[in-house]
Amino acid sequence: MRKILAGIDIGSDTLKLIVGEYFKGKINILAVTTVPSVGINAGFVTNSSDFMNCLKELFKKGEELIGLPITKVIATIPSNQVKFHMNEGYTTIEDSIGMVRSIDIIRSMQASSYNQIEDDEELASIMPIHFKVDDELVLNPIGKQGKKCSVKTIFTTVPKANVVPIVKCFDKIGVEVIDTTFGSIGDYYEFQTKQMKTEVGAIINLGHMVTNVSIFNKGILTNTTTIQMGAIDIEKDIAYMFKVPKKEAKDIRLNLCLAHKRNVSDINKKEYTNKDGEKIVVNEYEATQIASSRIVEILKLAKKEINHLTKKEIHYIIITGGISEMANFQYLMEEVFGHYASLGVTKELGLRSNIYSTGVGLIKYYLDKMNLRNQEFTIFNYEQLDELSGLNKKININENSILGKIFGYFFDN
Repeated sequence: MRKILAGIDIGSDTLKLIVGEYFKGKINILAVTTVPSVGINAGFVTNSSDFMNCLKELFKKGEELIGLPITKVIATIPSNQVKFHMNEGYTTIEDSIGMVRSIDIIRSMQASSYNQIEDDEELASIMPIHFKVDDELVLNPIGKQGKKCSVKTIFTTVPKANVVPIVKCFDKIGVEVIDTTFGSIGDYYEFQTKQMKTEVGAIINLGHMVTNVSIFNKGILTNTTTIQMGAIDIEKDIAYMFKVPKKEAKDIRLNLCLAHKRNVSDINKKEYTNKDGEKIVVNEYEATQIASSRIVEILKLAKKEINHLTKKEIHYIIITGGISEMANFQYLMEEVFGHYASLGVTKELGLRSNIYSTGVGLIKYYLDKMNLRNQEFTIFNYEQLDELSGLNKKININENSILGKIFGYFFDN
């Protein structure tokens, strides 16, 4: 079975939909679409009609690229008021020869959270620390033989308000949310290495309205917090200092601001009209000074939060998110964190930007989840997969789309 999945990162500035296929240990990107976020604020739905219109536009663009409707996704949810729980659960192995199957893993993990979730909460994530088959400690019990399969898990819960309004909007436009989780988990799966699976570290995502700081211990999210600052605060500073409207402030941030003033120039400049109707000239040096000051503040707050979130020794700090894409960001990062931090690098062809790290990471997260359960999943049925493979031409794939070019090369000759 071809493993094709879709992840959507619900950001305050943009919604990002990524469709990818898992093949030979890698994710091949089939479609990437983005639309400006409307009706959403820091991950929360503020206007369901506006949000659904954005979703419709996003999925329409995706369908034009793929040539098929995308009706199943993994989506991000806000981590505000998250609660962490550690518990154990078990199930009796019912196979005739006592062999652990995927159903036993699912039941044991469900048992670990049974009666642990309040009525006003939703399960956000559940990660196994280890399994036992009878008294034998194992990482993956599939295929082991015994009478009892038990598991120790860390699971998180959030208020229903973090999840239900988002899922309802997807339902109303005919898209099924097959799983929800935090953006930080997506980031971890995008950047994870074998070494990270044995260490304690932090991931910082510098977003548009908020900055998320998360701690991972051997690949498991153990703590997270949200700093109410992001790229929008840089724009507010610019708007205040130059007395320009929001639209112009954003343009200045995107076109004139560097993260660090090293090698910055006052020759690169642009003319704007301020709120008083006067023409002003803003140069790169002035804009960078403002942006750099705010980014330093955010990074120092994130550094402080890491010390609050864990007392364990930190072995890695990875920084991602839109702000991390600013020119000279590495210099600023090194000034605040020294050599302890590294810049996340999203490497998938067609996604070479950290604004997509969460979305593609969601796909990797769900694949890992299915692999643990010894299950396979794809967002398309067998008939649709045949159509994608060119075996049953019932649809016309746009020759200018990514898939059109791929399958035109492999199947039209």
